[in-house]
Amino acid sequence: MGPPGYAVVVALLLLLVVWAHEAAAAAQVPLVLNTWAFAGAARRAWSTIASGGSVLDAVEQGCSWCEDAQCDGTVGYGGSPDERGETTLDAMIMNGDTMEVGAVGDLRRIKSAISVARAVMEHSTHTLLVGESASIFAQNMGFLSEDLTTHRSLSLHWEWLQNKCQPNSWKNVFPNPETTCGPYKPIKELGSQQHRVSAYRANIHNHDTIGLIAIDKFGNIAAGTSTNGQIHKIHGRVGDSPIVGAGAYADSTAGAAAATGNGDIMMRFLPSYQAVEYMRMGIDPITACQKVIRRIQKYHPNLFGAVICANKTGSYGAACSKSPGLDQFHFMVYNPEKGSDQTVDCI
Repeated sequence: MGPPGYAVVVALLLLLVVWAHEAAAAAQVPLVLNTWAFAGAARRAWSTIASGGSVLDAVEQGCSWCEDAQCDGTVGYGGSPDERGETTLDAMIMNGDTMEVGAVGDLRRIKSAISVARAVMEHSTHTLLVGESASIFAQNMGFLSEDLTTHRSLSLHWEWLQNKCQPNSWKNVFPNPETTCGPYKPIKELGSQQHRVSAYRANIHNHDTIGLIAIDKFGNIAAGTSTNGQIHKIHGRVGDSPIVGAGAYADSTAGAAAATGNGDIMMRFLPSYQAVEYMRMGIDPITACQKVIRRIQKYHPNLFGAVICANKTGSYGAACSKSPGLDQFHFMVYNPEKGSDQTVDCI
C-alpha cells in the first residue's frame, strides 16, 4: 500500500478511536449521582429519568424521597432541632441549561423543601427566600403548613438542654457557652475572657445533606440539595445547602457538583462552583473534587466535608476530607452500566 493509502487507513483508524471514545462517554449518561448511601433517593431519581421525566423532575423526586424518609435524621422533618427545639429546612435546585435557581433557607412548617425551592424558581423572579416569608410563600403556592416536630426531635432537644446545651455554636459571649445555656450577651473586650466555641465535631449524624446531580441522555443537567441543617444550631442559621455554588452548582456546558459537610465552613469557599469551573477547564471530575477539598484544608485541616462531581459527558468522581469519623465517603451512582453505592478514601 502506497503512502496515500496508508494515510487514509491511519486517518480512518484515528476516526474510529475518536468515535469509540465519544461512544464510551455517551454511554455514561443518563447519570444520577448523590451524596451518601441514600439508595432510595438515587433509585427514585433514576426511575424518573428512565420514565421520561426531566432532570429537574429527577432532582426534585430524589431529594423528596429523602425528605419523606427522613434520611439519617438530617434531611426532612423531625430531625436536627435548633436551640429552640424547632426543625427548619434548607434546599435548592438549579437548572444547568438556563442557570435558573430556586432556594429556601430556614423554611418552617413546610415538609417539601425541595419542591418549595423549585416553586421559587418557577413562580418568582427571585433565587432565595428565607424564614417565615419563605413559609408564607409556600402556603400561597398551595403547600400544606404542618408541625415538623416529632417525638425524636423533642427528645434530642430535651437531652441537649439536660447536657447544659452542649455542644453549641456560640463564642465570645457570656455566660460561658462551654458550660452554660443561654441567653448570651457579647463580651465587649476580647482577651483573657474570650470564650471559644466548644469543640463541635461535625459528623455523619449531623451534617449529611443530600446533594443530587442528574444528567439525561441529551446532556441536560440539574442539581439540588435538601437538609434540616446542623443540629442545635442558633435559631435562624442557614447553611451552605441553599447557597448557589456552595451546596450545589450545575452548568450543562461543563458539569455539576454538590457538597456535604460543615456548611458554615464550606460555603466560604464555594466548592461546587469551583469544581464545575475546574471541569470546564478540562480537569477530570475526581481531580476537580480533590482540588476543592484541598483548598479548604489549607485553612481548615480537620474539615468534615465531601464533594461529588460529574462532567457533561457523565464521568464522575468524589472526594472527602479525612476527619474524626470520616475515613471513607459513600455516594450513589446510577448510569447505564451500574446502580451502586460507591466509596472513596478521604484525603
